[in-house]
Amino acid sequence: MELTTLWFAIIAFLWTGFFVLEGFDFGVGMLAPLISRDEREHKQALATIGPVWDGNEVWLISAVGAMFAAFPAWYAGLLSEFYLPVVLVLAGLIMRGVGLEWRGKVHHFSDRAWCDLGIGVGSALPAFIWGAVFAALLHDGVLAALAGGVFSLSLCLLHGAVFIALKTTGPVRARARRAALAVSVVTLPVGIAALSGIPGAGAAAGTGAAPWVWAGALASMAALAAAVALTWRGRDGWAFTATASSIALTGAALFTALWPAPLPGLTVAEAASGPYTLTTLTWIGLVALPFVLAYQGWTYWVFRRRLTAAAAA
Repeated sequence: MELTTLWFAIIAFLWTGFFVLEGFDFGVGMLAPLISRDEREHKQALATIGPVWDGNEVWLISAVGAMFAAFPAWYAGLLSEFYLPVVLVLAGLIMRGVGLEWRGKVHHFSDRAWCDLGIGVGSALPAFIWGAVFAALLHDGVLAALAGGVFSLSLCLLHGAVFIALKTTGPVRARARRAALAVSVVTLPVGIAALSGIPGAGAAAGTGAAPWVWAGALASMAALAAAVALTWRGRDGWAFTATASSIALTGAALFTALWPAPLPGLTVAEAASGPYTLTTLTWIGLVALPFVLAYQGWTYWVFRRRLTAAAAA
């Protein structure tokens, strides 16, 4: 495998990991006020992401950093073409981080309300904008970007609701399941429309990988449907696996469709750094990536237990 192909696959993996892990963070941030009836339940919902949300953001830093190092022309073109959306994403991430950090340090209701607003808006902005940006990379037009943003936003809500149901007990868990079923009314039809558009973009680009893109898109649709059915049956762990699989399969289909021209008029070979840079990056990645994955896996294992309202308070 050529190093350009390898690093394109690594960047696709990093972006997909970001969407899977931060996807439920965004969903929890948006849903926590809606499924809570008092302060203890609100803390219970937010505590599901308390130990992991900042670590999950590292995937975005790694993905963007890898693009900068391995494909500087792709990095520059993407950020310059979508400068305003990227700035809004950064503003949202800052608002969310400040809200999550400050919420436990303020005591007045009005102060907590401002923190909750920052968490909600700071979660919704990246969830919508990233979907719109990647949809715009595949299809020109406002409608395509809007469909991609709505799908991404609703999928994060579904993913977050399932995660809350997996990590909590009592009334919050029951409401999270109901929220997941309610959100699925939007996610399923919008997802079918959005996912059906990915293979068409791959075929139009002449990549020759259209069958693989179709396979990923159809598998993602099936995983979405399975997540709804499993949530209905109360199988929280399998439902979360299904939503995570749907996001991962969507990412696989998306980046396969973007190969080998991630931006109009720019191929991966033209965007890549020199052989020496790619070789150095490969050795660094071989050393660092296993440690990052092992550390994050250990973190999730340590905080694997369900949270009660009393424990979160």
